[in-house]
Amino acid sequence: MNGVVLVLNQDYEPLNVTNLPRAFRLVFGEKAEVLEYDHQMIRTPRTEYRAPSVIRLQHHIRRPRPRVKLSRREVFARDRHTCQYCGRVAHDLTLDHIVPRHRGGSHAWDNLVAACKACNHRKGSKTLDEARMRLVRAPFEPRSDLYSLFTPYLADERNEAWRSYLFLGRN
Repeated sequence: MNGVVLVLNQDYEPLNVTNLPRAFRLVFGEKAEVLEYDHQMIRTPRTEYRAPSVIRLQHHIRRPRPRVKLSRREVFARDRHTCQYCGRVAHDLTLDHIVPRHRGGSHAWDNLVAACKACNHRKGSKTLDEARMRLVRAPFEPRSDLYSLFTPYLADERNEAWRSYLFLGRN
């Protein structure tokens, strides 16, 4: 019984992806309804069931906004693989703490930028003012979107029915 199921909130907002056993527990416990079925059949000793592909919860769930995980790859993507000091596009970028960590700088979205090796070396362990450098663009925490959360699952053709619920047309 392997497979994934898209879970929608009561207002059809995509919440997450769950496995088939959890989806069946939600449906049989009358906490969710099936909107789309998968092509897979689940057989028990007495009967067989069509596997759900998309389910909708019966009650609205409040949840915090999903956040993008802080990683090198995500910082580089946010900064569009561009050095935030000289503006050069490169693929051998490094991470730079705007306020160095040994000076109280945090390892957070608003203190990390992508930098080419030359600019990172030039800045060293100085602040921006001490190094007489400027940022091309101020760092920020990127918003998590439906595309980044659910598109990895759309590579599987069995999840094609999800597109209409994720507001992603057939591209």
